[in-house]
Amino acid sequence: MSLSPSLEALITGRVDALPVGLREHVHRVVAIAQDLAGRHQLDKEKVRWGALAHDVARATKGDELLRQARDLGISVHPVEEQVPLLLHGPVAAEMLKRSGLEDQTIYDSIYWHSTAHSHLVPEAKVVFLADKLDPQKLQRYPYLGELGWIAVESLDRAVLTFLHRELTTLIGQGALVHPASVDARNQLLMEDGRTIGV
Repeated sequence: MSLSPSLEALITGRVDALPVGLREHVHRVVAIAQDLAGRHQLDKEKVRWGALAHDVARATKGDELLRQARDLGISVHPVEEQVPLLLHGPVAAEMLKRSGLEDQTIYDSIYWHSTAHSHLVPEAKVVFLADKLDPQKLQRYPYLGELGWIAVESLDRAVLTFLHRELTTLIGQGALVHPASVDARNQLLMEDGRTIGV
């Protein structure tokens, strides 16, 4: 698997242009994702590019994300209307697709890294988890240590564990929940609830 030199340059250029804290987050996510990919014998190149590109639109303001999403033909869910930050993955993925990204795994890794999705391949699950496993997010997700160990053993169980805890928190706060996250959790439970149950 290889991206075109122009697409690689576009992604690295967009990452280099991010604010320093966000850029450092991206590189931590790449390192975590590469480690998980190796442990699970996955395509490390696809994981690397998905992780590197996952936040290239993260610094974009909400109103601009909504405008770009509509310009790119992305179907905007009412939850995303209210929480436009959730569009930074879809906008990044679709922008890169328009610039020559053809690999569906990398596209999905970027598109769904915030919410997860009911039919993610393992490489995309790695990017989703690596984004959450950044040690700088420990205050937000105090169970990161446990989640990291679970991710080494089972990507599905780790995604399910994270979604269960995050959705419980959001619902407890009276916050909106993206339906893709609910669908992803339900799918994992239905696939193997007896062994993945949390």
